[in-house]
Amino acid sequence: MNTLIVSFGDGRDYEFAVNDDALDALDSRAPRQWFDREFVELECTPSNPMGKLLIVDQILNVAKYGGEPRFARRDEWALRFAAHALKAVGRPHVRVDTAGWAISY
Repeated sequence: MNTLIVSFGDGRDYEFAVNDDALDALDSRAPRQWFDREFVELECTPSNPMGKLLIVDQILNVAKYGGEPRFARRDEWALRFAAHALKAVGRPHVRVDTAGWAISY
């Protein structure tokens, strides 16, 4: 089982479990395509407008601009976020800290 935690600070953490079969079902290009689309739709602001947009920057921005309520509701969007973030990073346990602007494994 894979675990993604999205944190908005002050103990406001939202944990999602994603099984290996769900990750294996995603094409290797799917995370980048999903985060590219969400980044544009949510009108995210690049962290570094002069450099290449890394997938970790996209994950952090999409989490922030997607908003805490989606994660709190555990809606379909949040579940897609979790699966695509885990697949993109390639680690079984990931923490996305929007308040500290960091991703840890």
